[in-house]
Amino acid sequence: MNAVTQTAAAEPVSGVEIFVPLAKLKKSPRNARKVPHGEAAIEALAASIQHKGLIQNLVVEPETKEDGTPTSYYLVTAGEGRRLAMLLRAKRKQCKKSEPVRCWLDTANDPAEVSLDENVTRTPMHPADQFERFAELSNDKGWGAEEIGARFGVSASVVKQRLRLGAVSPKLLQVYREDGLTLDQLMAFAITEDHARQEQVFEGLHHNREPWIIRRDMTASNVPATDRRAVFVGADAYVEAGGNIIRDLFSEDRGGFFEDAGLLDMLAVEKLREVAATVQAEGWKWAEAHIDYPHAHGMRRFYPQSVSLSDEDEARLDTLSAEHDALAEGYSSYDEMPEDVAEKLEAISDEIDAISEKRHAYDANVIAYGGAFVVLHHDGAVRIERGFIRAEDEALAFPQPEDEVDGEGIDPEGVEDEQAEDEPEAEDVEDEEPGKPISDSLTCDLAAHRTLALRVALAEQPDMALVALTHTLTAQLFYSYAEAGCLEVRPTVTPLGSHADGIEDTPLAARASEQHEAWAERMPRDVADLWGFIVALDCEKRTLLLAHCAARTVNALRLPWDRKPLSLQTADRLATALALDVAKDWTPTVESYLGRVTKGHIVEAVTEGVSEDAARRIADMKKPDMAQAAEQLLAGTGWLPSILRTPEPETEQPASVEDEDTGTVEPSEAEAPEAQAEDGEAAYAVAAE
Repeated sequence: MNAVTQTAAAEPVSGVEIFVPLAKLKKSPRNARKVPHGEAAIEALAASIQHKGLIQNLVVEPETKEDGTPTSYYLVTAGEGRRLAMLLRAKRKQCKKSEPVRCWLDTANDPAEVSLDENVTRTPMHPADQFERFAELSNDKGWGAEEIGARFGVSASVVKQRLRLGAVSPKLLQVYREDGLTLDQLMAFAITEDHARQEQVFEGLHHNREPWIIRRDMTASNVPATDRRAVFVGADAYVEAGGNIIRDLFSEDRGGFFEDAGLLDMLAVEKLREVAATVQAEGWKWAEAHIDYPHAHGMRRFYPQSVSLSDEDEARLDTLSAEHDALAEGYSSYDEMPEDVAEKLEAISDEIDAISEKRHAYDANVIAYGGAFVVLHHDGAVRIERGFIRAEDEALAFPQPEDEVDGEGIDPEGVEDEQAEDEPEAEDVEDEEPGKPISDSLTCDLAAHRTLALRVALAEQPDMALVALTHTLTAQLFYSYAEAGCLEVRPTVTPLGSHADGIEDTPLAARASEQHEAWAERMPRDVADLWGFIVALDCEKRTLLLAHCAARTVNALRLPWDRKPLSLQTADRLATALALDVAKDWTPTVESYLGRVTKGHIVEAVTEGVSEDAARRIADMKKPDMAQAAEQLLAGTGWLPSILRTPEPETEQPASVEDEDTGTVEPSEAEAPEAQAEDGEAAYAVAAE
């Protein structure tokens, strides 16, 4: 009787709740899940159990030996993830391995089927519901991202993302539930919490709903943190002034977006004015602060002139140079030097630079009556342009002596026009008063003959023609188009800033500016002395000055409203003759090219610059990611868009080709300008397409 009772008591009873020590639970070999749980999933379960306890029990069956006797252990049919989470808690000393775990004993059903059933017959919560519940926890209970993350086993950054998604307009969340939006598109809308703006952008979307387009439209009135104004002002100063920075939690936002463009402009101008006040303290009459350089100022600019150093400065410079060379000997860079030596050498270099700057100085009158513009570089650095004098101040800065009489002592403007019939007869000339000026008509007659003689003579002396041309161009390019030359040649310098943002702040533009300023510093202050200056230059330097002046007038712009195929053809030939390599100073980046063309153009660029395999690898990416990947792939390859490439040298063709059969002669290039123009127009049309 007792034995029967003991046997009956030992028999497992199916369908009851039991508590089993954690150490007595094992993984079932008949568990349907063969791919193990991820670490993140176990972390989340452990956090949930730690804060809320075991919400759902485990399903178990007793483990038995081969002869059917129980081993006192239980196999987990359903709930292996929870078992692992409990073990993780025990490992962290959050519980003991002897802690009882609530289980449901099931010996009636097939364990493999029970395991499969638990993982198949369930419907996961829609992400939108999850986002809203997270938002409720934050709003109703006041929990922050750290607290919520700890309770659900996810990072604070993930919680912040879900809270941001939960804060999206309920209207858009419902569209997302109904599969009218993808998660990527919803994340793009979540860049701000302005429901009205989200709904406005959503209503304005057409067939193209790429996330990057949504982000672009959502931030159309905002300023990216990479903008020069934002870099110059700084996020801290902007926020302190009451500005708000929008953060994109779902993509690299490079510092976010400054919401109030007006406030940012005001702060930038105020800060620039502080710099302008410092510049004006140098003695300038005025200093203006602008975000953009005011190209239409219309003022004449003066450059610093070369001056001699004092004996004391020359001696100090020699001493510093010797000391610098002695310290730097044996080192190729600052990185190789001991810290104290590097600091001392840097201080010496700064002092050498300070003394060397004294070799060039502005005229005292230029400073007294002139001013400077303080503007922003494209990278957010301050750019100071000095030496401008307003038209009304030029007379004060450089007073001119009283007008001297022209010719034989008579002011030409005071001579009245004489009519031909009033001219004295030839026989009366001897009776006229000696010294009386000749008539205007005769002056013009004689001047015309002299002009013709000058033309012939100049054409026969090419060296002097270079002098005259250099003088005419230099006078107009360096002296505000002063009428000092006698050649009717008018250079036109087209500003490029309106055609390419930031081009004036590039290293290449800095080189052009340095070249111009280097020549300007050598020019005489008075244009009347310019001829002697140019004549005194040796042939090589004079040619370099002419080349500089000619280079300033180059225009190879391609404008849709200004078709000039022959000019563009000449620009191509000039590039070929110069062996121009734009790749030395331009690289394809997201900002300069890749982010401004279609995906097809990006694939084509990578195909040409790298390989077809590389292009195939990025072909299925979204455009922003594709552009970023292409930028990295093309770096250092020297790839250029077709418009920047220098044509290969053309094979020289004879001026005319005679037809062997008919004996007719085809017109040469010079003889058929109309045909050439038509070809050029057609070529331009194809290029424009």
